[in-house]
Amino acid sequence: MKLNDVNKGIHKRRRRLRIGRGPGSGRGKTSGRGHKGQGQLAGWSAPSIFEGGRSPIIRRIPKRGFHNRHGLIVKSINVSDLEAAFDSGTEITLDLLRSSGVAKGIWQQLKILGNGSLTKSLKVSAHAFSKQAREKILAAGGSVNEVPGPAPVARGGKKTASAKSSSAQSPSPDPAASE
Repeated sequence: MKLNDVNKGIHKRRRRLRIGRGPGSGRGKTSGRGHKGQGQLAGWSAPSIFEGGRSPIIRRIPKRGFHNRHGLIVKSINVSDLEAAFDSGTEITLDLLRSSGVAKGIWQQLKILGNGSLTKSLKVSAHAFSKQAREKILAAGGSVNEVPGPAPVARGGKKTASAKSSSAQSPSPDPAASE
């Protein structure tokens, strides 16, 4: 053992530097914040996207595309996933696919795709099937059932003449008043 190894491991964590406690500390007076300006105020910090005043990356890169608020989220599953997850003769419904964890996440429609091979006879219900998936399920002795999807979202549009006239001819609330 050497003299410089005596205190090794005693100070495992470095002590917190106390700032603003005189010039002898090396961090006195302005506490490392400099003179004047908003950066020396308590509680101030630059936004995480601030790049020092130059044109930020969010403005340098052009806009592209859009997000369709009315678009349905379609989940796709391959026949190889059905082969691995279910036994022969199983009736596969949308609820079963959700509960078994085969179709994870948020989705409104489910489509079965034909990637992989299928040897088991399965009764599959889904919103849509690819041509290959339909052929493989039927060739394995199974059956295909297309479930209707959610109703399309009604968007605001121009009213037709018949819709305007029917809304104008609303019946009176009191039938005795018309007599």
